Amino acid sequence: MQYQNTKASRRSSSSESLGRVARLASASAVVIFSLSTCCMCHAVKRLFCELGVSPTVYELDQDPNGQGMERALSKLLGNSSVVPVVYVGGELIGSIDRVMASHINGTLVPLLREAGALWL
Repeated sequence: MQYQNTKASRRSSSSESLGRVARLASASAVVIFSLSTCCMCHAVKRLFCELGVSPTVYELDQDPNGQGMERALSKLLGNSSVVPVVYVGGELIGSIDRVMASHINGTLVPLLREAGALWL
């Protein structure tokens, strides 16, 4: 019986983490879930700053609930490399590969304008 309670507790914690990610992601025009020591996270944060965007950044390694949110983000992305994870206008863009592809193909800036993160 103890095993079932632990399993149910993990499911509850997982859905709480997913809910927290959703709330945080929709609170700002651009939200980045990051790790403070990750070079790819640094690169994506710098890209947005160079575009003139001030993203809201959540450093998962500095958050007491960071591990749970990292697991939730991993489930959302369906892959092993979780961070950085970028949301624009409350919508999941994805990890660095999706962000860079959007930047290169010219769809990132219009998306940022639509979300109210850029005015020019």
